[in-house]
Amino acid sequence: MTTSTETPRDELRRQALERLEKRAEFRMHLAAYLLVNAVLVTIWFVVADGGLFWPIFPMLGWGIGLMLHAMETFRLPVTEDRIAREMQRLTPDRSSEDHARQ
Repeated sequence: MTTSTETPRDELRRQALERLEKRAEFRMHLAAYLLVNAVLVTIWFVVADGGLFWPIFPMLGWGIGLMLHAMETFRLPVTEDRIAREMQRLTPDRSSEDHARQ
């Protein structure tokens, strides 16, 4: 949210900083996912003697969370241009209204 004293440059800087922080958080999440799952696979390899590949269960569950985190982190930001296009798409077509009246 912008304050009355915040300039457009300040707002842009705040948005850039927020996006960079989200990307750093995602990289840490990805690193934790890879490290923990590598340890789980190593434990399975050493202990399971070829049995059921049980690390797949935490990999899939955590992977869904990681995918959602990636979608939130890397989605396109909502801009005025995107809002205007969506508003135009939602506005009934004037030519179809004119055609219906005839």
